[in-house]
Amino acid sequence: MRGLVCFDVDGTLVPGTSSCAWVAAVLGHEAELVAAEAAYAAGRMTNQEASVIDARGWAGHTEAEIRARLETLPLVDGIAETVAWCHDRGVRPILTTLAWAPVGRLLAERFGFAAYCGPVPSVRDGRYTGDVAEHFDEFGKRDFALAQGVAPQRCVAVGDSRSDLPLFAAVGTSIGFNASPDARAVATHLVDGPDLRAILPLLAAQFSSV
Repeated sequence: MRGLVCFDVDGTLVPGTSSCAWVAAVLGHEAELVAAEAAYAAGRMTNQEASVIDARGWAGHTEAEIRARLETLPLVDGIAETVAWCHDRGVRPILTTLAWAPVGRLLAERFGFAAYCGPVPSVRDGRYTGDVAEHFDEFGKRDFALAQGVAPQRCVAVGDSRSDLPLFAAVGTSIGFNASPDARAVATHLVDGPDLRAILPLLAAQFSSV
């Protein structure tokens, strides 16, 4: 394996919203969830606290219901081509995200990401209980990436926000994709636009000598 590329989901692959807000919009707790996400982004709330709020909104809904909504997630262009580029060149593409594990699972199945992480909602008999089975935070994202067995200098992180900062600090190259001010301030490179393929020249340069 020549290297590792870590992709964030919300705000990076999912533009203009988050996967949580997209689901909450049809479950009836969007306003509460958006407020929690804003509090997390401002550092006033932990991801664990935000996850507890969101999980309550999933209570009683089936796995099939949630997956059907996630199937309609808005996504940037070029994901399939970017993941294929990685595989073709011996670079492992993974999802490093605070989105719920069902989101990572769906995107990995659809596009071929090699692994994913994220908090896990509790399920009983095919229905969400409203509890969190496994919590996850921005340091978990970093640790998940570093546990892939690739030297940090051969890792690229692609993200947009506060949750990416520990990972950005740990890897050799970071790409702020449509990034927030916090992420833009520390990213190695900045790319803006609606198509993920815009990062391919940076990936080519990173892995050309590996």
